[in-house]
Amino acid sequence: MKLRATLIGFTAIIMWAFLALFTAASGKMPPFQLSAICFAIGSIPGIVVLVANPSRLALLKQPAKVWIVGIAGLFGYHFLYFTALRNAPAVEAGLIAYLWPLLIVVGSALLPGERLRWYHIVGALAGLSGTFLIVGRNGINFDGAYAVGYGAAFLCAFTWSGYSLLTRRFDAVSTDVVTGFCLATSILSLLCHLGLETTVWPATTFEWIAVIGLGLFPVGAAFYAWDHGVKNGDIQILGAASYAAPLLSTLILTIFGFAEPSWRIAFACLLVTGGAVLAAQEMFRRKAATAERHAAAE
Repeated sequence: MKLRATLIGFTAIIMWAFLALFTAASGKMPPFQLSAICFAIGSIPGIVVLVANPSRLALLKQPAKVWIVGIAGLFGYHFLYFTALRNAPAVEAGLIAYLWPLLIVVGSALLPGERLRWYHIVGALAGLSGTFLIVGRNGINFDGAYAVGYGAAFLCAFTWSGYSLLTRRFDAVSTDVVTGFCLATSILSLLCHLGLETTVWPATTFEWIAVIGLGLFPVGAAFYAWDHGVKNGDIQILGAASYAAPLLSTLILTIFGFAEPSWRIAFACLLVTGGAVLAAQEMFRRKAATAERHAAAE
């Protein structure tokens, strides 16, 4: 059960790896407009499930704290991320924002029933090092003039890690509520778009396909999968494995001609993969022990 949920959570990481590719292919739509459309699309699968099973509507009746955490997590993360990119160089802002997997691994020690081991921390740090190689391939230069952007990026990291850790504490809450989180995030993103941006629509059918792909997968199904994974799976492994997203994203961009292959990517692959395997060793041990017990019973 826990292994299955962890693997479902990992599918979210795989889907997030396609975020950069779909975004690059979606044209020049402003970020809040894109967010509003994609989260609206992302809510459709959940709406279909609720319409097909009206009895599940009762699952949406949750305490206010559940809705506050969910909406603050999804909308807050994207608002702060866009703010960071508007007020600081993308490389530095992205690197700071991607501290959230490490924060999840470390913060998991505060969760009931979880124990933080040395290999969780080392695995997460290895993943962070691999991410540094990918994100900082053209150099890192932190400048005090971009303090607002850096601050927003730090808050971004704490927002998503906090959302993920608090979601674990709401393990009894159905994943159906993610539908409501997506709808609320779409509406709030639309308000930000109307107040801060100029509307730009996709110019080609290909761009529309990329937008729909974003809404269905990285900004849609991924959040449902992540919710299920952090509630029912191994959150420490998911936190460490999340560093695979920027690596997989770079590999995908390379395959589709948006980036150049290099030895830096190969070394980053070793760091991220090795870190994830190290962090997951306890799960592998549990699986091996279970297999041995079954074999002995036979």
